[in-house]
Amino acid sequence: MEDWQIEFEWLRVRHFVKKALKTEKLPDLNLVLLMVGIQTLGYWQGKFTKEEKQDLMHIGVCELLSHEGYFEFIGRDADNWPQYNQKRHIDIEGEKKQEHVLIENAIRFFKELDKEISFEA
Repeated sequence: MEDWQIEFEWLRVRHFVKKALKTEKLPDLNLVLLMVGIQTLGYWQGKFTKEEKQDLMHIGVCELLSHEGYFEFIGRDADNWPQYNQKRHIDIEGEKKQEHVLIENAIRFFKELDKEISFEA
């Protein structure tokens, strides 16, 4: 994808998450990662603790990077939370490049989700 396409699609994802979470401002990458984690978890329990939110963001990162071959889904634990195994060292250098890879994969994630539900921002 060209840079303008990524920017357009990323804005679309951010508007979708804003609407879904009923926030006033556009979410940043961390909130999008949280949303990916919740979607991957498969249920909304209303309130999550700070630790659970951190775990959900980690799940979001693992889910997105699984498309790059860094992680693989291995199942669910006793509490039904997704578990991942790191398949290889994350060799993406620099914060900007890491953010770019996560954004591209978040776009892919929400496009796949779009096939299942209406994805209108």
